[in-house]
Formats: sequence, C-alpha cells, structure tokens
Amino acid sequence: MHENANSLVVLDFETTGLSPAQGDRAIEIGAVRIENGQVTDKFQALMNPGFRISSFIEQYTGITNQMLAKADSCDEVMDQFANFIGDDNLLAHNASFDKKFLDAELSRIGREYSGQFICSLLVSRRINLDAPNHKLGTLIRYKNIPSDGAFHRALFDAEMTAKLWLAMLNDMEETIDHKFVSFELIQKLSKTTKSNVSKLLAKW
Repeated sequence: MHENANSLVVLDFETTGLSPAQGDRAIEIGAVRIENGQVTDKFQALMNPGFRISSFIEQYTGITNQMLAKADSCDEVMDQFANFIGDDNLLAHNASFDKKFLDAELSRIGREYSGQFICSLLVSRRINLDAPNHKLGTLIRYKNIPSDGAFHRALFDAEMTAKLWLAMLNDMEETIDHKFVSFELIQKLSKTTKSNVSKLLAKW
C-alpha cells in the first residue's frame, strides 16, 4: 500500500444506468495504475450484464449490444479486476458513482478490496477554484491537457483522469514547497471547506 497520492489505481466504469440498487450493472471497466507519478499498467474490458442495454446508453457510450454479446460476464471481468487492484488505493472522478458500482459488482462475487478511495472531482472543487465546472472534459481543457479520444469510454476516461490527477498533484506540490503529496493530505483536503484549503496546505 503506497502512502503517496501519486501511486494508485485510477478507474472508470461505464454502466447501464445510475444505480446498482435499481438493478443497473457495469458494462465496461477501464483503469490505469500510477506508480510514483508514472503510468505502469492498464486494464480494460467490456462485460456482459446479462440483458440488453438501452439505446440511450448505446449512444452515450458508443458501446453496443453486439459488442456486449461477445464480452465476458460481469462476474468474470470483475474477478480479474479485483486481482488487478491488489491492495492499491483507488481514485475516480466523481468517485461515489464508481465506488457504488465497484462495491456492488464485487459483492456479487464475494470479492473485496483493501485500498481507500479518493475523488478527483472533490479535490478539484477545492483547488481549481477558477474552473468553469468540474466535469472531466472541462477540467482537461482548463488544465490544457492534450486529449485525443472519446470521453465516456472507460479506459480513455481513466487515462484522462490520471493525467488530470498528476497535474493537480503538481500544483499542490508547488504550494507545499515541493514535498510529496500524501494520500492522507488528499483525504483531509477532500473534507476541508474551500475557504480553509490554503490554511491546511500552509501548515502541512
């Protein structure tokens, strides 16, 4: 388990809808492992939820029912993904959404993870105060990060989130005198009100 915030697994789900409690399932997982600020590994897989997805989700994600018909089941893919995560900490953009689906899919197969989750969207709200909003695509443009690909596909979104995260860590390191940003600092930052962020960083 890494204590630095620049070593973790960044993940993104595409899903059949918004709520696993309402029966929605994951249809794609994309993830990148960052170690000491470098991408060292990737994971991407479509997964068949066992029912047809709506035409809205087909259009939104570009994932079709034909593609999913050929994919492995959610259970098989999530078992492989649990192995990929290992005991690393986890990051997602709007993590409450991805965590909901990760928890639901893993509980179906009796697997769990020991890492902790942080949310790049919550952190962005506290440090990118001039950003027009905190959607992933907006922040990528706001930070001038080159992007060539399609948002709303899981691996691309995970890769973009990883780039955004490293850019945000870089900004924070400059604020705290080039010390490493620890996972603990990010957890504190996520719970701090905007007005107290500079105070927290100053005394870190």
